[in-house]
Amino acid sequence: MGSQAVETLARCPDVRQITIADKNAAGAEALARRLAGAGPEIVVRPLDARNHTDVVEALRGHDVAASALGPFYRFEAPLVRAAIEAGVDYVSICDDWSAAKQVIEELDGLARQRGRRVVIGLGTSPGLSNLAAAYLARQMDRPLRVTVTVYQPPESGHGMAVLQHVLFIYGGPAPVWRNGRLEMVRAGGIAREVELPMAGRMRVWNAGHAEPVTLPRHFPTLEEVTFLMSVGAWTHLFLWLGRLRLTATPERIDRVANVLARLLPTPKEGTPEPPGALRVDVEGVQEGRAVHRMLCGVGQMRPATGVPLALGAVMLARGEVLTTEGGVYGPEAVIDPVALLRGLREETGLQAYTDVGMTQPLEV
Repeated sequence: MGSQAVETLARCPDVRQITIADKNAAGAEALARRLAGAGPEIVVRPLDARNHTDVVEALRGHDVAASALGPFYRFEAPLVRAAIEAGVDYVSICDDWSAAKQVIEELDGLARQRGRRVVIGLGTSPGLSNLAAAYLARQMDRPLRVTVTVYQPPESGHGMAVLQHVLFIYGGPAPVWRNGRLEMVRAGGIAREVELPMAGRMRVWNAGHAEPVTLPRHFPTLEEVTFLMSVGAWTHLFLWLGRLRLTATPERIDRVANVLARLLPTPKEGTPEPPGALRVDVEGVQEGRAVHRMLCGVGQMRPATGVPLALGAVMLARGEVLTTEGGVYGPEAVIDPVALLRGLREETGLQAYTDVGMTQPLEV
């Protein structure tokens, strides 16, 4: 996802310099060589994200820091703190609920004091899910309920950080916004049948994502925000591991992830990664009537996550966001959904639809 963001930024005409800060310097150098001559200067800086002083120094002098470094329960709060200290606006694809909650509670005040804008969770989900919810909610007098449903094929999203994230969100209590407060419900404790674009009707379960943490901050009339997800047949294994508390701590997640990484299916070489599916439902009241609206779409994880991150970074750098005040925000509070969805379509061809049959594209 990070390399996709770099590729997208390199095509942006007003980006002058991109610094790739990565522990994997060889991989970063290879990416820089591949993009050489594309436009902006691309600098590689070897970096261990656990060294706070080095991170601050690496960020200083840039307009925006864009992070795809997971697992976010381990890295998000330290990176946000470093960006604020360096005097740099920040955007990430943080999808772990606990990291989002921690950054809001611990660093929102500091970001406001320093005038730094921090946007957490601008990928697919959270990210496009939040923007779809915001687009629909703003058409209502009183939005009441948001349900985000995701299908991630087990063959998609390779990488240790993705696997650690899935183990984390299924491994313990998960946030659900109910009756004006955040409640913790065991992952897998809520199960529903949902019709998803391309994937069809399937069973999905609640898991620990960031949408229930951020959306009610910006839409105070919301009574319920629920995140539901399936990773196909492997969902049962992840839930089982969570119930046995084998993924109850970061250290346990690391051990289990090292084993599962050798067992999970991967696409055959040369075979494109299968697309996942996203559906966002918003229910509310408009002109005294109950209304229910929905947006959905499909796409491969890499472009559907990395491109929104890059577009959000450019919008922050240009000042094309909905606030000038510092603070920690979900994307729904600062990113114009129409502008980003239009940019995503132009960059990737990915499209939002108003029906699960994907016959009615959203006109933006």
